[in-house]
Amino acid sequence: MNKETTLSNGLKITKAASSKINEVDFKNIDFGKIFTDHMFVCHYNNGKWQQPEIVPYGPIQLDPSARVFHYGQAVFEGMKAYKDNSGNTFLFRPDENFNRINKSSERLAMPAFPKEFFDTGLETLLDMDNEWIKPGMGNSLYIRPFVIATEASVMASEANSYTFYIICSPAQAYYEGEVDVLIADFFSRSASGGIGYAKAAGNYAAQFYPTNLAKEKGYDQIIWTDSSSHKYIEEAGTMNIFFRINDTLLTAPTSERILDGITRKSILDLANKEGFNVEVRNIEVTEIIKAAENGNLKEVFGAGTAAVVSVIKGIGFKDKHYKVPVLQDGYAQHFKKSLTNIQYNLAEDSFGWRVKV
Repeated sequence: MNKETTLSNGLKITKAASSKINEVDFKNIDFGKIFTDHMFVCHYNNGKWQQPEIVPYGPIQLDPSARVFHYGQAVFEGMKAYKDNSGNTFLFRPDENFNRINKSSERLAMPAFPKEFFDTGLETLLDMDNEWIKPGMGNSLYIRPFVIATEASVMASEANSYTFYIICSPAQAYYEGEVDVLIADFFSRSASGGIGYAKAAGNYAAQFYPTNLAKEKGYDQIIWTDSSSHKYIEEAGTMNIFFRINDTLLTAPTSERILDGITRKSILDLANKEGFNVEVRNIEVTEIIKAAENGNLKEVFGAGTAAVVSVIKGIGFKDKHYKVPVLQDGYAQHFKKSLTNIQYNLAEDSFGWRVKV
């Protein structure tokens, strides 16, 4: 039988009758397909967020007319918990995730979530399901906060009822090996004045079709370009993207079209602190192609929470393919090691990014 308790901070807890952790082979985990024993839930009704809860992980029941199904009011975040060799659990820059999900919610006319609910709920959830967080480089617990519109109505306007969830999934390395990417010259990820900077569910759904077309040509992902001219590079798949031309590290500036990636800004902070030559500016497609042709394009890599750093070994553009060097001691590997060492408590954190749970 599930046991219910209410903490002094008002968080209601219903523990699962038993754990399913012993059914999981932690050496063979498909990303995002296995979930822990509990989840965080908080409903918004009558103009305010209600009592937050942690309940056993399981299906949710929604009316067929719930507005999330019809008008796409849904935002989410992606973050991770890490465990060091002493059994301590850490989050990486969780305030950035909290601020960004509220920024995304604001853009979709959804109510901001209280920080005290987020912090207390997440910490309690991680404490309850702590055994699911395995130590060792590459192991982590992927954390997915998300908000959906739940009001039963097909009126074309913002909802009056929402639910905030946090679910967790044990994870290993997200990407294996290097990838080939195709530069988009027709499809767009987002447009000026749109919701590209928000982690809105619809942003990702719109990527699947053009990505599948790229896969038919032998590519793994797409490098997105600006929607008006397809002249400037913006993102790669679901990641921010970096280019190394000779010894200069380039990335596009964030904007209303580009997600303000936490891994991206962490790499930039590391690079600036360590004295790398960094340029955050508009990057023309022709500039990258020219650098690839004359041998000045030394590295290309994506950056994001799931993959941390994903090395790109080839770029396609207008029926031509350009190989990119894969360096074992390059910038990509340097920044990945620096970040993961901070995340797993293997190195000093001079930025204060690591938060012990």
